[in-house]
Amino acid sequence: MQEITGGVAAPIGFTAAGIHCGVKNKNPEKKDVALIYSEVPCAAAAVYTKNRVKAAPIWVTMENLSDGKAQAVICNSGNANACAPGGTENAKTMCKAAARTLNIPESDVVVASTGVIGQPLNIGVIEAGIPALVSALSKDGSDAAARAIMTTDLMKKEIAVRFNLDGKTVTMGGIAKGSGMIHPNMGTMLCFITTDAAVEPVYLRKLLLAAAERTFNRVSVDGDTSTNDMCAVLTNGLAGNTVIAAEGKDSEAFLDALVHVCRYLARCMAEDGEGATHLVTAKVGGASDNETAAALSMAVVSSSLVKAAMFGADANWGRVLCAMGYSGADFRPEATDVYFRSKSGEILVCSAGTGISFDEAEAKRILSEKEIIIDIRLSEGGGTGEAWGCDLTYDYVRINGDYRT
Repeated sequence: MQEITGGVAAPIGFTAAGIHCGVKNKNPEKKDVALIYSEVPCAAAAVYTKNRVKAAPIWVTMENLSDGKAQAVICNSGNANACAPGGTENAKTMCKAAARTLNIPESDVVVASTGVIGQPLNIGVIEAGIPALVSALSKDGSDAAARAIMTTDLMKKEIAVRFNLDGKTVTMGGIAKGSGMIHPNMGTMLCFITTDAAVEPVYLRKLLLAAAERTFNRVSVDGDTSTNDMCAVLTNGLAGNTVIAAEGKDSEAFLDALVHVCRYLARCMAEDGEGATHLVTAKVGGASDNETAAALSMAVVSSSLVKAAMFGADANWGRVLCAMGYSGADFRPEATDVYFRSKSGEILVCSAGTGISFDEAEAKRILSEKEIIIDIRLSEGGGTGEAWGCDLTYDYVRINGDYRT
């Protein structure tokens, strides 16, 4: 597998664009509507937030993807269109306007929104901007699309890979946004993935669910699951491979690529957590099974006290064991070792569930790096798992204290 440039426009037949339409009327320099388009209809699948309060675009996209087909994605930032007056009508209007200009069925449009909850969406500026948005579609448009879906994000999240499938060269690209309100379930963000592989729609959803469980459901920034979470995949088949519809060598290769793309984007979201200064990875080895390891690692990166300790470069390993203890996962505390690692080195801070003497200055130096690994070693079996999060900083409170106003 080779990482390449081009993002969601890298696969054959896909183009993308992002422009400023006026949703973010306070920031005229910021792009706020993105479009992704395939020149041919695609098999499509998506997974969505499990929050009972779902934004209108989620319901509209669920309906549109009920037949497993799509050809375009339109997404605005700056307004979540969630719990907002006329939300469903406005989401459908976005689909209609994009479909009309692209000359495709309205039901073949995936629609998404992100931003402030509860405020009316200025649908007029989006409708007026769609002709210019369609005109801007290009093979170089992924960068603009990735930037157009950002809210409090500080970094663009984009990747593309090339791999072999059924003797054919296949390309897959993805963009995502996510910085705050990040926590399972499902996707804890917006993510759009394109590929020129051929995959049967029902099986595509099965593969996407598997990839999301191993990646997007292993990220936590602040413990809040968004109303707008969505990850959608469009596959147009132009690479010419035999359609993937069941388990086998080809489905394994496709899933490997999908997990690679999703894992990269998931880590980007953790690194770009609102106000974050550290990317924190919790790795668990030696668990009784992978599910146990995953639950333990998620509990650690989700802990506000662990996050605060990482912000202060404080080797407070007791908070790690505490989080593991309330995870609900079965493990033996008395057989648990905890190490802190970074590019500056590694230090053992807890052995057999008990505190030991260690160099506090050395630990602080290790925890002062940008990327920190909390390495948890058990002796229960061969289960492994990892999850990603970030530290909890003063800036997180500042950003969210005046986010709406």
